[in-house]
Amino acid sequence: MKAASPLTSSNIITTPDGTQIYYKDWGSGPTVILCHGWPLSSDSWAAQMLFLASQGFRTIAHDRRGHGRSSQTWLGNDMDHYADDLATVIETLKLKDAVLVGFSTGGGEVARYIGRHGTRRVAKVVLVSAVTPLMLKTERNPKGLPVEVFDEIRAAQLANRSQFYKDLPAGPFYGFNRPGAKSSQGLIDEWWREGMQGGHHNTYESIKAFSETDFTEDLKKIDVPTLIVHGDDDQIVPIEAAGRASAKLIKKSKLIVYPNAPHGLPETHRDRFNADLLSFIRS
Repeated sequence: MKAASPLTSSNIITTPDGTQIYYKDWGSGPTVILCHGWPLSSDSWAAQMLFLASQGFRTIAHDRRGHGRSSQTWLGNDMDHYADDLATVIETLKLKDAVLVGFSTGGGEVARYIGRHGTRRVAKVVLVSAVTPLMLKTERNPKGLPVEVFDEIRAAQLANRSQFYKDLPAGPFYGFNRPGAKSSQGLIDEWWREGMQGGHHNTYESIKAFSETDFTEDLKKIDVPTLIVHGDDDQIVPIEAAGRASAKLIKKSKLIVYPNAPHGLPETHRDRFNADLLSFIRS
């Protein structure tokens, strides 16, 4: 049976396997595409989308399959499908010379997209607190995290997903568990809201996708200017096995380290991050 052609309707793009991908398309000008983290949605990029659209850029962000308002598919909760869905969005909207920005799991999605589809439509890349090149500790990746860490995440999600999705942003995600940190209930509530909008099965399977996928070869294929932003107090994706390791694999890359910044730095360090992002895009 011939696959259906991708269609665009009311901010929904249908992929060849029938998955409906929700996306936002704000502003006009050069294109910036933002890929969100786990288990969130495109809403997590709202501050950056508003900022960049106000600066004369067309900003696009989609909800990954199984997340946000996109289809909660039973199958396809892996990086290859995420990357191909991103390709469908880019090709359906006929985007060219785009800046691809990926946060956390979204960084892996961006890397795998380039690994599978190249940089023909990409001008620059930004990896923020990204899971690349590999989160899992292995013989070849001794600085990674042991599988038990991810088993605990899976167990917490199965035991009480709603409570876990409150505890994670209230603690290490934004660094609110650090002495003297000023917590934001609003950020915690929004994280919970976005996470709970995703499918239980989808977000569960995505844990394996973001933690066990090796993006080493994908990173080596990135041949466009790349900005890597990472906090040196990232308790979710430690910088040594992620930001610093990625910078060594991407030839045209620049690493900016935010001192004492947590994983969720696009919110906790919003003004600096937005300024760095805008400066790189315009350079």
